[in-house]
Amino acid sequence: MKTSRTDREPRLPLFGAALIGVVALAAALAAGHLVAGFISANASPYLAVGNGAIDLTPVELKDFAVRTFGVYDKLVLLGGMAVVMVLAAALAGIVSRRSPVPGVVLIAAFGLLGGLAVSQRPDLSGVALLAPLASLIAGVGVFLWLHRLASVKPQVEASGAAPSRRSVLLAGAGAVVAAGAAGAGGQLLAGTRDAESSRAAVGRLVPAEPAPPIPADADFAKLGTPTFLTSNRDFYRVDTALSVPQVRAEDWSLRLHGMVRNEKRYTYDDIRNRPLIERTITMTCVSNEVGGTYVSTANFIGVDLGDLLREAEVQPGAEQIFSTSTDGWTAGSPVVAALDPERGAMLAIGMNGEPLPVEHGFPARMVIPGLYGYVSATKWVKDLEITTWKARRAYWLDRGWGEQAPIKTQSRIDSPKGFETVPAGKVRISGVAWAQHTGVERVEVRLGASGSWQPATLSREVNVDTWRMWWTEFDVPPGSHQVTVRAVDKSGYTQTDARAGTVPDGATGWHVISFTAR
Repeated sequence: MKTSRTDREPRLPLFGAALIGVVALAAALAAGHLVAGFISANASPYLAVGNGAIDLTPVELKDFAVRTFGVYDKLVLLGGMAVVMVLAAALAGIVSRRSPVPGVVLIAAFGLLGGLAVSQRPDLSGVALLAPLASLIAGVGVFLWLHRLASVKPQVEASGAAPSRRSVLLAGAGAVVAAGAAGAGGQLLAGTRDAESSRAAVGRLVPAEPAPPIPADADFAKLGTPTFLTSNRDFYRVDTALSVPQVRAEDWSLRLHGMVRNEKRYTYDDIRNRPLIERTITMTCVSNEVGGTYVSTANFIGVDLGDLLREAEVQPGAEQIFSTSTDGWTAGSPVVAALDPERGAMLAIGMNGEPLPVEHGFPARMVIPGLYGYVSATKWVKDLEITTWKARRAYWLDRGWGEQAPIKTQSRIDSPKGFETVPAGKVRISGVAWAQHTGVERVEVRLGASGSWQPATLSREVNVDTWRMWWTEFDVPPGSHQVTVRAVDKSGYTQTDARAGTVPDGATGWHVISFTAR
């Protein structure tokens, strides 16, 4: 009797086939994460592919993600990747209902993609390829094993000579549990290099040259403005990497080289044992939209960056400090700004009296007042190459952002909130303005699109590198109203009303809100 093709090759149930693909995916990701725990978190194929996706994302889309999701933009990306990968894994199982070959090809393609992503990471060495290799072996192995178990003919199962469907389900469940344990193991191994214990051992930093005390009238927090100093917990964050670099102080060093006469290398103790200075500085992200919240102020503790450059003896013709982070991110900062003693550029190791929080760059970061963060504030910095603009191109420069990035004069309304309902009569309007390294001279506010500009009361100025709070009052009748703010800096420049997006060198325009009085 002739045997049909269907008899020779049993067709797996649709749901069961999809589940095999998903379980194989879980095993692959877990194995890669486990091996990455011995090497580096960024060696995990899942994170490496995510980091690669960030690098390839168009600037406009990346900027939209930062504006829309804030610090959760990476979580949204990882969640989206997880959904896509689960669907692809389920598809790999479904197209393999008769033969495991299509699924193995798809899983191998995933493994090769992970290997390619890991190989492109500037912060990883060749040994990191062991993680995607482990993913590939685990994924293919688990897929073939479960497919073979599930493909046993029903008549053979009935004889007791092969596993039952229940056995297949138990095997799949066991694979899921093993994958979970492997993933957790990878996370625990990564935790053994946790920088938090190293940070705690540093203790409190006491500057030899503390910043002047913040005057009591430096903010109008009771009137709706932010507090003058931003807590470490609330200080804005914008990162490119999916995982926060974990660098222990005892492992950290900074290389200063390039167009210098004396190449230098500093350890953490070298920096900490120097006389520390403290400076009050407002930082701003170039992704900050008009009225946005990516602006914060802290007391930074560290050493003068210009002193380090002078010790290295920067050569004539040097233009750029090409700084590299532990995770491979790069930035280009103007040498002239770092050497300017009036600007007060820093290599910071502390923030608001504490060692830098891990997510804000522990053990050390750059802070150059008056420049947007993408050219002035490299976190987890490990390398400073003195060079020219032509010789080296930094991360954001290759993505369409400007080379020079002075912070633009801006102002924001914090109270009332947009579309808030307030009692009619005397309505207090308050907010903040900034023009780092130039200083805010005055703030003007108007009620209605054609109202006259009214000067606001300004808070006490701390220094020209920090923001200033403001408030004013209007007699407001019942109804819908619009309020607009603009700042004038100490150079005489009045904040422009011309609307521009954040790309390539920062947003412009007046902040306008609407509210209702009753």
